Amino acid sequence: MREAGVARAASAPCPASRRICSMRVGFIGLGIMGAPMAGHLRDAGHELFLYVRNRRPEGFEAATFCASPAEVAEGSDIVILMLPNTPEVEEVLFAEAGVAAGLSEGKILVDMSSISPIATKAFAARITELGCDYLDAPVSGGEVGAKEATLAIMVGGTAEAFERVRPLFDLMGKNVTHVGAAGDGQTAKVANQIVVGLTIGAVAEALVFAAKAGADPAKVREALMGGFAGSRILEVHGKRMLERTFKPGFRIELHQKDLENALSSARLLQMALPATALCQQLFNSCAAQGGAGWDHSALVRAIELVGRHEIA
Repeated sequence: MREAGVARAASAPCPASRRICSMRVGFIGLGIMGAPMAGHLRDAGHELFLYVRNRRPEGFEAATFCASPAEVAEGSDIVILMLPNTPEVEEVLFAEAGVAAGLSEGKILVDMSSISPIATKAFAARITELGCDYLDAPVSGGEVGAKEATLAIMVGGTAEAFERVRPLFDLMGKNVTHVGAAGDGQTAKVANQIVVGLTIGAVAEALVFAAKAGADPAKVREALMGGFAGSRILEVHGKRMLERTFKPGFRIELHQKDLENALSSARLLQMALPATALCQQLFNSCAAQGGAGWDHSALVRAIELVGRHEIA
């Protein structure tokens, strides 16, 4: 396990003909998803520069642990962030010893957190002023997708920077899409979370309705899976609802954060998201029951509460 030291020579350019070559990659945010994502980069032979505030994760003994985000940026050609929310990203980027203080011209900042699209555009403008590229690349797929390297990755930024980082994205995800300019990746993630949240709510209502009407909700789910209502959420989250397995793959409090990004952005755009607002209220109801840390499939508990009926 190494500590950060004297800056190394820049990595050799990766030939266009090669899909995988060794890169010097910084990674900040080694949490429930960040750690396995960084692990895939480690396993592919990339040199990692890491910053953690608390306990160092296991399995990264060969990585260089840095004393600050600025040192991560100094040692890396590409810096990846995987942080909880907008304020954390802003602090890591622009604090006194933040990433921006260690960047030099030609480097790339990749934010894979799920944060505000509006703030992302402002962050990108500040980073590009330093002569660096900024990619916003939020992910969908939860802890399972992070561990299995099957994440959907939605990327905003220049096409040139996207192609340079693409080999790293391919190690962490299965469906990698360059959506458009800086901020467009976060916009796509917000749209994703709207669809996921509303679909979880629809599955919850359907199963609670079926159970209260006297039908077997497991059989109803089985029937729906073979029809036009079939979906990945009905398959996975519907099963969790029936089995009452609400250990988080994606916590309610994180989905609340994503929907708040949607609603606050909608206010700035002067538009209404009525169904999204209702979904957020259902998540708020779960949080009020002590469920901020439940898996977001536990939204069914809010439907059960107002329907005065549990499906199991």
